[in-house]
Amino acid sequence: MSLQIFAFARVCAGDKIRSHEVIMKRERLTRIVLVIVGLLNLAIIYPLFLDLRNSSWLVEQKGEVEPMFLSFFIPVGVFLIIAARRPSEHRSMIALAAWWNISHGLVMAIQSVEAWTHGVHRNFADVIVVLMVGGVLLALLPAKPKAVEPALA
Repeated sequence: MSLQIFAFARVCAGDKIRSHEVIMKRERLTRIVLVIVGLLNLAIIYPLFLDLRNSSWLVEQKGEVEPMFLSFFIPVGVFLIIAARRPSEHRSMIALAAWWNISHGLVMAIQSVEAWTHGVHRNFADVIVVLMVGGVLLALLPAKPKAVEPALA
């Protein structure tokens, strides 16, 4: 009987070690993805700079929306890189970035379909990429911290 208990305890300990390894690998993957997505968002600063420097947003595109739109990406990139240090403490920022990418991708999808219906052929690759980034961020979203029960008096 004691041999069975020992074997069961050893299996449980092995499961805990494997579970801890899975959690650590997932957190490392989350950190890597957050840094990559954050750097990609920060890279938008270059086309934004070119738009502002050359006034192409005003002269060529005849609208002031693009620079304002591009400026949203930069702070998100900064905060995703900050969140990469301790993802579980920045869960809401990661969720915001995920849902922001998903909503952005859905709007882009609608615009792409509308463009096709009006004879403008637009590539869907950027829509798929943005939706995938949002999906990956949601999939890697750290679990909610467990609520601390108040101490019984």
